[in-house]
Amino acid sequence: MALLDVPALMGPRVISPPAAFLVSLASGGEIDDYRHLRRDAFVDEQGLFAGTDHDDLDDDPRTLVLVARAGSVVVGGVRLSPVGSVDIGWWTGSRLVVAPAARSALGIGSALVRAACALAEQLGVIRFDATVQQRSSVLFRRLGWETTGTCVIGGVDHLAMRWPIDRHQRLVDATKSHLEALLEPHSAWSHSPVSSLGGPGWVGDDGAPVPGTDVIAACDAILPSMVERDPEWAGWCGVLVNVNDLSAMGADPVGLLDTVAGADTAFVRRVMAGIRRGSEAWGIPVLGGHTQVGVPPALSITALGRTSTPVPGGGGRYGDALSLTVDVSGSWRSGHRGAQWNSTEGRTSPELRNLAGTVARAQPAAAKDVSMAGIVGTVGMLAEASGYGAVVDMAAVPTPVSAGSAAADDVSMGDWLACFPGFGMVTADRPRESRMESPFAATAEIGSLTLQRGVMLRWPDGETTRAVAGGVTGLGPA
Repeated sequence: MALLDVPALMGPRVISPPAAFLVSLASGGEIDDYRHLRRDAFVDEQGLFAGTDHDDLDDDPRTLVLVARAGSVVVGGVRLSPVGSVDIGWWTGSRLVVAPAARSALGIGSALVRAACALAEQLGVIRFDATVQQRSSVLFRRLGWETTGTCVIGGVDHLAMRWPIDRHQRLVDATKSHLEALLEPHSAWSHSPVSSLGGPGWVGDDGAPVPGTDVIAACDAILPSMVERDPEWAGWCGVLVNVNDLSAMGADPVGLLDTVAGADTAFVRRVMAGIRRGSEAWGIPVLGGHTQVGVPPALSITALGRTSTPVPGGGGRYGDALSLTVDVSGSWRSGHRGAQWNSTEGRTSPELRNLAGTVARAQPAAAKDVSMAGIVGTVGMLAEASGYGAVVDMAAVPTPVSAGSAAADDVSMGDWLACFPGFGMVTADRPRESRMESPFAATAEIGSLTLQRGVMLRWPDGETTRAVAGGVTGLGPA
């Protein structure tokens, strides 16, 4: 009887062989090995540089090097560096090299480029450029890079190329783009009372004027996952975001109504503790509400305020300067790094109330509080509600880094522009006429309203990159 070939019957191996090479951040002697590869390729082989290709980026402690290793041997590498003395989210990739013996079907060059792109986005980079020899540009285009210009280095033609980073587009798509489909503002409400959705001039605003009164009503819900994971913080933030909504309208808070739900009494009490702490900090009474136990966690709060001169979110005019007023103190909230900046818990009640009154004191032409869509998304919402687009000057944005915050080393520009900053207001006024001011916040003109829809980012070299294409919410002019 013939023996059965059991391995053959089982099919192909399910354990893959080890990778021929690995890509990782370089350390120690690996950086020297990478530089030797560069000298062999760019000085000796190609003659692009005389004597050495060493430059200032090699001496910059912020420069990072990725290497490809076959076993213990470095067979390729690439470096990433921020542009300028202050990191505003603009980085370059350069000196991509692969050892001659490793230039094969292994795909080391492609792997290094992919890893560099992934690392750049992980670091919060918003603009990632490279200067590429024309003969290598096919590889970059296949990986999704875009050509932005041409230049000559060492007598050899190069292309300026850019990796498209769509972080802010993805954020507004996830947080705000569904509003048009849900609300159907241009069709479903045509026979409804005139003040529906806020009424003309207020559609999509942070709060809604109550017809025939000086009352402003606002309402916000907190993500159920956040309520479940961090109930006290969720309660605090439930008050915070409603205060911000009223503040953006220039309204003085009058009271809160809450709806809180959770698995049991102990859990709901934790949420209520956060609400109570926020109520005391901002001096706003909780007038009443509704609680329920034995159900999944949920929290929503309605806020009421008063003003005789509400400030619209869509009151901007073409050419208006956009200002950002933001509290850069604090640090990332534990468990929410890169998404939620906790500037408010470290403030006293008088400081919080001063911040809440900035719009009422300044009376700008338009105002929006920075929400889940981040600074860039909020700029886009104000521009859309005003009937325009916007451009943001990246070097002008106030950040914890520019303010010298103790937590600045942990804040990338990409995270800062996309996070919820605690207290932040985007306002519009004629250039150099903004009156937004608080000793507890930084204020700067960061851009302007333009005729081009969406949000563009303008860089120190005059280049612009697109952050948001078209409207953020789809609701159109308010």
